[in-house]
Amino acid sequence: MHELISTQFSPNRMSVLDDQPLDGRFRCVHEGPVALYELGYGAEVDVMPHAPLDFYNVHIPLAGDGTLTVNRKELSSPLSIVGPGHEVSMRWNRDSVNRILIIRRQTVDEALAIRLGELPPSSLAFDPVIDDRGAPVQAWLGLVRQFAEFADSGLAARSPLVLGHFEQLLVNGLLDVQPHALSEKVAGRGSAVLPRTIRAKDFCADHAREPISAADMARAAGVSVRSLREGFQRHLATTPLAYLRSVRLNLVRRDLLAVAEGRAAGNVTDVALRWGFTHLGRFTGYYRATYGETPAQTLRNTNCPG
Repeated sequence: MHELISTQFSPNRMSVLDDQPLDGRFRCVHEGPVALYELGYGAEVDVMPHAPLDFYNVHIPLAGDGTLTVNRKELSSPLSIVGPGHEVSMRWNRDSVNRILIIRRQTVDEALAIRLGELPPSSLAFDPVIDDRGAPVQAWLGLVRQFAEFADSGLAARSPLVLGHFEQLLVNGLLDVQPHALSEKVAGRGSAVLPRTIRAKDFCADHAREPISAADMARAAGVSVRSLREGFQRHLATTPLAYLRSVRLNLVRRDLLAVAEGRAAGNVTDVALRWGFTHLGRFTGYYRATYGETPAQTLRNTNCPG
């Protein structure tokens, strides 16, 4: 268990405090820029990383109890986030089970750069205790639960596009609900940069197969997300994500026509998932509204003899 935790998280010193055998559980739910694990030691333990962290670590208790000390100050709740530069020690009781999010420092820095228009001068320090009494934090914790279910599903393997969007949703949601030194600027009350809508449109066309978001479009255009939205509304009378959806719908139709004409293999579900549409009911509605027929009708109508 000690070797596993040291490898997956960071090198640490672990001490078992009671005389019970260690009967722990460790499960990797998802690995990536936002990784998700479930961990319980099955005994009372002290854990202390050998060096300050170089990533963000969110602890969400599922059972039992524990105590975290950050920079020699004990936190009032184990529901917490610690990050780069923090010196951390933990004590968990034998019944404790935690859901743990590990977020790369680079991932948070990139999200901040997109929303602020520039890289932050140093790593972001969140308030370490997560207060779950408010609706926004409860909603974000609900997203984490949904992410765990999604990562366990077969859909996650079939649609990496959606998986990437989910990771970005979690990071940006965390920036919005958990206080930090840049909260005011991240909320859109900082300075705005004039949008470059055409550059963002080209980015959509070039990267439609990838799990891009409005944040990625803003970074490609060199503006904040807020400015990007204003630019799309002013110049195209739409939103960045609605425009991206229209690009992907065009690519779906292209692929369906190729299948119908015998130039490619597949079905409606395969093509929809390929372009990031996982809710087939909504996808069909978008497709019908755009082309005046359902995806299945596109296949049947094209296959009918002239």
